[in-house]
Amino acid sequence: MDWNTIFFVIWPYISLTIFVVVTVYRSIIRPFSISSLSSQLLENKQLYWGSISFHYGIVLVLLGHLLALLIPRSVVLWNAVPLRLYLLEITGLGLGLWSLAGLLILVFRRVTVRRVQVVTTPMDAVVLAALLVSVISGVLVATLYRFGSYWFTGVFSPYLLSLVTFTPQIGLVAPLPWLIKLHVINNFVLAAIFPFSRLVHIFTYPIGYLIRPWQIVLWNRKIRTQNTQ
Repeated sequence: MDWNTIFFVIWPYISLTIFVVVTVYRSIIRPFSISSLSSQLLENKQLYWGSISFHYGIVLVLLGHLLALLIPRSVVLWNAVPLRLYLLEITGLGLGLWSLAGLLILVFRRVTVRRVQVVTTPMDAVVLAALLVSVISGVLVATLYRFGSYWFTGVFSPYLLSLVTFTPQIGLVAPLPWLIKLHVINNFVLAAIFPFSRLVHIFTYPIGYLIRPWQIVLWNRKIRTQNTQ
């Protein structure tokens, strides 16, 4: 057994199993443990600029990855025109840099604002570190190994499909440079640690609100007024 088998066959299944099992457990058994634990009241300005940049940037980047996984042929057809390929690459790199700028603001806020430091847990630090590795490595991959939107559809789309069908094709990822491998491995690390962090609230939905019985709310202002007369 070599390192490629460990990191690209065994580890993906372990991390995704942890992600699903722990998320379901916290949602059903410990629902009150799920909270974003917002620190907005402790500091708002840096949080606003960092959160907006990071969240919008990373969501659009992830959406681009998802489209390449779900409709790889459409992405290949889009990239058949050089101008469209360049536009897609520049847009992806710009979104990655925007996301990185927002994440750096959030990290700076955690480190420098005393009131935010007090409520920062070790898991917060682990998640931020993993996010930094993921975003920085992603930006470096987009810079050093250009036209990722093109070769991604020929490497990672079939590789991830092979994981889903339980026939992992390790030969697709084994020859890749170490930086690309680091980016992939770290994303599986993020999948494994997310359910143990406050970020788990992203993957849960308030389904109970749709099926719970009606609640009667009484307005007591008039009653108190009458009692004082």
